[in-house]
Amino acid sequence: MEKQNEYTSYKKQYLKNLIRLDLNGKFTHLPPKGGVTGEMEKQTGYTSYKKQYLKNLIRLDMNDRKESSPLGAGGLNTTVLIIDDDEDILLSARLFLKQQVKQVITCKSPKEINVLLSKNEVDIILLDMNYQKGASDGREGLYWLEHILSIDKDYVVILMTAFGNVELAVKAIKKGATDFILKPWENEKLFATISAASKLRESNRKVKKLEKIHTSLQKDMTRGFEHIVGEADVIRNLQNTLLKVAPTDANVLILGENGTGKQVFAYEIHGNSQRKNQVFMHVDLGSLNENLFESELFGYAKGAFTDAKEDKPGRFELADGGTIFLDEIGNLTLPLQAKLLSVLQNRTVTRLGESKERKVNVRLITATNMPLNEMVSKNTFRQDLLFRINTVELLLPPLRKRGTDILLLANHFMQVFSSKYHKELRSLSTQAKNVLLNYSWPGNVRELQHVLERAVIMSDGNEITEQDLQLSPQRFAQNNAIPDEMALGDMEKLMVQKAIDKHKGNISKAAADLGLTRAALYRRIEKFGI
Repeated sequence: MEKQNEYTSYKKQYLKNLIRLDLNGKFTHLPPKGGVTGEMEKQTGYTSYKKQYLKNLIRLDMNDRKESSPLGAGGLNTTVLIIDDDEDILLSARLFLKQQVKQVITCKSPKEINVLLSKNEVDIILLDMNYQKGASDGREGLYWLEHILSIDKDYVVILMTAFGNVELAVKAIKKGATDFILKPWENEKLFATISAASKLRESNRKVKKLEKIHTSLQKDMTRGFEHIVGEADVIRNLQNTLLKVAPTDANVLILGENGTGKQVFAYEIHGNSQRKNQVFMHVDLGSLNENLFESELFGYAKGAFTDAKEDKPGRFELADGGTIFLDEIGNLTLPLQAKLLSVLQNRTVTRLGESKERKVNVRLITATNMPLNEMVSKNTFRQDLLFRINTVELLLPPLRKRGTDILLLANHFMQVFSSKYHKELRSLSTQAKNVLLNYSWPGNVRELQHVLERAVIMSDGNEITEQDLQLSPQRFAQNNAIPDEMALGDMEKLMVQKAIDKHKGNISKAAADLGLTRAALYRRIEKFGI
């Protein structure tokens, strides 16, 4: 039955190619006078037409090399593996496809699949469905399809058969085949199928790459509290609040001076939330041009403006299911605040150039170093937007108010950069500690990080010295020098005493200045006998 169907198909293809050759005045073979009929046709017609079809295909291939062809315009950067036990099929496919793709690999037995896939970067596999004589049910093809996809589920497999069977085609697609093509094929149909498969393969590669990048980023962002270094009571209180808030979907507003670690806290909230395996999208609103605000956050449709050559989702759509962190929200103008508020209220975005609303499901974290409550009173920030974003508010202290956390952070950064730059630094000198504790740190933790990175690079020994730090003398506090030789406990005692003296015994103000609670300050007063 298979040969009868093949015979009819080859005859049609032969006659079609004969017409093409006749138009060029180059055909060399004609059917016998009166045609091939009856028993003779059954016995010899199949072989005769098949051979002549392939012969003419070779001649057409030679012509197509010399003359431009719609099929040959723009080859595909694709490697195709063809598996078929019929050498004539392999020949015809190779002759045609070698002009259309980067590389064509052929083999007669599917048993060679493992070796070929291990040695070659194959993009598309053309796989015959029957290999044993008389077989026509396609079971072999389905078996080898499953085998190929077990090696790599992203392989693009196109199944080939000499007869059409809708049920078999549906079964093949369900098992993971990309497409289904009949033999003998029309060249235009084969090229269209290969072209579509090539685009699918490239798309799969991009998705796989993005998934790897996403997984890597998520691992970096969900490593617990190792990013938050500190033992000051104010930091411990913030961590406790963070642990309570993170598992919820409550909107969080993080306040604090530049460099205090707002982004680090945002990462930790996401990393300890129910969305930790989803996207964390950081958007620096301070760096966004006002004209780009809508297109970046909400996306745009093709043709929405001059350079909109394709549809593009915005940051809210890309963060769907995950967390979006809007940094420097205090920089938004009132018109942009109104647009953002609409999105937050309705949980939908509308791309530029479209009227269709798209639902988004994101957890919102915002941050700013600006006094939003004062801005509300001055009508430069919307009160309804502030209510929407600050379900929970975290106020991060400046580094100068974190006491001995300065030394903890300094040691942490020293270890990080010693490893990065292959240095064997073990400690900070007493003079270096003195300098670090007396510096005002206008740039907060970020400045300390940069100072320690530079110090590690410049250091010659196994200890960071005062000279390695290279801090500006104008940034030191007045009248609070610490002796060169002093234990860490003595330093802490001195700082507590100075804070109490500064605020004339007011425990609340002294505790706030040190970044401690009243209870914590009382414990230190009792500990040091002040």
